[in-house]
Amino acid sequence: MTELSHIRNFSIIAHIDHGKSTLADRLIHACGGLSDREMKEQVLDNMDIERERGITIKAQTVRLDYLAADGDRYQLNLMDTPGHVDFAYEVSRSLAACEGSLLVVDASQGVEAQTLANVYMAIDADHEIIVVLNKVDLPAADVPRVKAQIEDVIGIDASDAIEVSAKTGLNINAVLEALVTRLPAPKGVRDDKLKSMLVDSWYDPYLGVMALTRVRDGVLKKGMKVRMMATGVNHQIDRVGVLTPKIVEVAELGPGEVGFITASIKTVADCRVGDTITNDRDPCADPLEGFKPSVPVVFCGLFPIDAATYTHLRESLEKLRLNDASFHFEAESSAALGFGFRCGFLGLLHLEIIQERLEREFDLDLITTAPSVVYKLNMTDGTVIEMHNPADMPDVMKIASIEEPWIVATIFVPDEYLGPVLTLCTERRGEQIELTYVGSRAMVVYKLPLNEVVFDFYDRLKSISRGYASFDYQVDEYVEGDLVKLQILVNAEPVDALSVIVHRGQSENRGRAICQRLKDLIPRQLFKIPVQAAIGGKVIARETISAMRKDVTAKCYGGDISRKRKLLDKQKEGKKRMRQFGKVEIPQSAFIAALKMGDA
Repeated sequence: MTELSHIRNFSIIAHIDHGKSTLADRLIHACGGLSDREMKEQVLDNMDIERERGITIKAQTVRLDYLAADGDRYQLNLMDTPGHVDFAYEVSRSLAACEGSLLVVDASQGVEAQTLANVYMAIDADHEIIVVLNKVDLPAADVPRVKAQIEDVIGIDASDAIEVSAKTGLNINAVLEALVTRLPAPKGVRDDKLKSMLVDSWYDPYLGVMALTRVRDGVLKKGMKVRMMATGVNHQIDRVGVLTPKIVEVAELGPGEVGFITASIKTVADCRVGDTITNDRDPCADPLEGFKPSVPVVFCGLFPIDAATYTHLRESLEKLRLNDASFHFEAESSAALGFGFRCGFLGLLHLEIIQERLEREFDLDLITTAPSVVYKLNMTDGTVIEMHNPADMPDVMKIASIEEPWIVATIFVPDEYLGPVLTLCTERRGEQIELTYVGSRAMVVYKLPLNEVVFDFYDRLKSISRGYASFDYQVDEYVEGDLVKLQILVNAEPVDALSVIVHRGQSENRGRAICQRLKDLIPRQLFKIPVQAAIGGKVIARETISAMRKDVTAKCYGGDISRKRKLLDKQKEGKKRMRQFGKVEIPQSAFIAALKMGDA
């Protein structure tokens, strides 16, 4: 049992690629959490997809045992968090379980958009913040400039920032000492009624549902019967343990400690992130505050290619939902694609990761429809409808107006790339709010319609700024717009999955661009295929995929021309009939590729 005064709970926050996971590696190594043989780079990124892309997707927790300079042993509970804007919900949950944060800033890059967003989250959570300047061993590192930038932009004191290199291990002990001396100990009463927050949960094929929890008051023990306050279900605890990062079972978890429990939880819905765990026989009076539910901003349909795998898809989505509380889904059906699910995500990277995890971890073949945002339709009879899918748009005569969500975006960009970035934002119907300078970097704040950002805005921003621009956004409000539904017809058949809502002024360009893309993406058939973009009954763009021609006259050598004519006419008749009954299969890769806007 560790005394409260000897426990420190902290999370590591930073922008993408500023070195959070590498710093976590060094801290684990310095405290002897893993031996030299067990150590590998980014040891906490345990999903294949995280290691391949070099990003953290899931926040991970580790308990470390540290012998401080004053001779006392301390228990450090470290939470490594993601840096990408699409996983901000993971960060907010980790912050709720801690009292302090290590703010990691790259000594060569300086303050970026996500640095700002994450530090404000930590300040809102009332955290004590320790500034760590990473990568000071790089030739491009400029410590005085970055310290001044932290004070100017964020407004926190950086005079006692710790200068480290997580790669080489320089000054790691100074970080550990700062954690012990500068961060507050958690508060809690051991003899009080059990009150513990469910911070995260995941599915283990051997142990079932594992729930990560942070105990506020009381004690969690093996064999205890606990109640989840939000769902009202009760379970008996099978095992209590901590992650070091290996699974280690312990007898109990006291106040201020972070660990996991398993309790033969069969259904995934019983484990809600943010729920309060209490003793079933002697419950606490009121639950903890929990977390704000995440609001999905991008929606798309996921349909199984083989209808027989629908049940497997539903079970897989439930398991993923357990592991990722910011992901939402509900059943839907489509005339073209059959039964599937309408899913909500925090952004396009989030969508891509979920889709890839479903295909890898659960071995599913999926069709993904075009991502869209939620529109509000004000009907002529005074009602307001939320529309998630452009295919569900009612008759235009019944709609009085359409409102779309707008966001406030903060972009940090070096001075030399400012022009192209402003042009990109203006092309996407953006309204500039402010433009300020921090040294040689500009901070631009824009209001933008979310449906213009949802697709490839981030990719385009990165390519025109050679990767130097950083981007962060918050959903702001709904604004009325002149929006129309653009429908794509292939061989005179509407393709539901490619319907998009666009601004009337850009509809013709978008329609033409999608048709040109599809012309290159759809494989040629033995008959001509018209690809059209239409608004209502009016076709605004068309491309034709020419037919592959079989040489039917190959066997005619010499002789009268009428023999060849006869064969060619017969072929023409066959093609005509084929065009009437022919079905065009659109490959899955064509869906997303066709809807990418910018021709970078």
